[in-house]
Amino acid sequence: MSESRSPTATAAAPTLLPSDRATLDGIELLSTLNPTERAHLTRQCRWRRFEQGEQIVDRLSDTQDICFVVEGRVRIVNHSLNGREISFDDVVAGGFFGELSAIDHEPRSASVIAEAPTQVAFLSPRRFEELVLTNPKIGLAVMRRMAGMVRRSTERIMDLSTLGANNRVHAELLRLAKPADGRDRTKTNTATICPIPVHADIASRVSTTRETVARVLSDLARDGLVERGDTALVIRDLRKLHRMVEDVRG
Repeated sequence: MSESRSPTATAAAPTLLPSDRATLDGIELLSTLNPTERAHLTRQCRWRRFEQGEQIVDRLSDTQDICFVVEGRVRIVNHSLNGREISFDDVVAGGFFGELSAIDHEPRSASVIAEAPTQVAFLSPRRFEELVLTNPKIGLAVMRRMAGMVRRSTERIMDLSTLGANNRVHAELLRLAKPADGRDRTKTNTATICPIPVHADIASRVSTTRETVARVLSDLARDGLVERGDTALVIRDLRKLHRMVEDVRG
């Protein structure tokens, strides 16, 4: 994906009405609902399909629905005045986004772009409020999600304030890394990033250039810390990479 991709307006498309195949069963937030409750919620959603690169949500728009990613993957982004993309997070199938506007009824704080063919179920803020108030476990899950967002934002602000570009790339690799074979991260020294991250994507997350990311990854590969596989980037020494970041953070 280009680091300077500009947002494009989404052409009007027909709303897809729920069919017998439409389901919210894969949405983790709704896992505490029973099948009948999820089926009822399914009928209350508006359904849309988006092609790769299509805009789903426009920053500062007054839409307030919470959005469930039923299929595909989306990216939450903003753009600087010169059009440079700043990437915040990716949300894959089973996740959700848009809860901030659904809660406080303020304009959207970021844009959302489909990174693959994607199906989204839109639930109105009024129905979302009813859902949270009548299902405390769902409300708690939303609170935990928002707490995680605050923690990650705080960490990124500290990184931008205290780390050089090279170490910000190191820190981002640690955030993206998943322990090999699903093992406990504290008990393994290897991890994978799948799919292999695009240099421009990492650059947009840590406010640097694609050239810097390419150079850092090349240095790490030469030192044996990372290895590019067919489908994933393998981190061979998590502990050393972690020390490289923490030594600079102090």
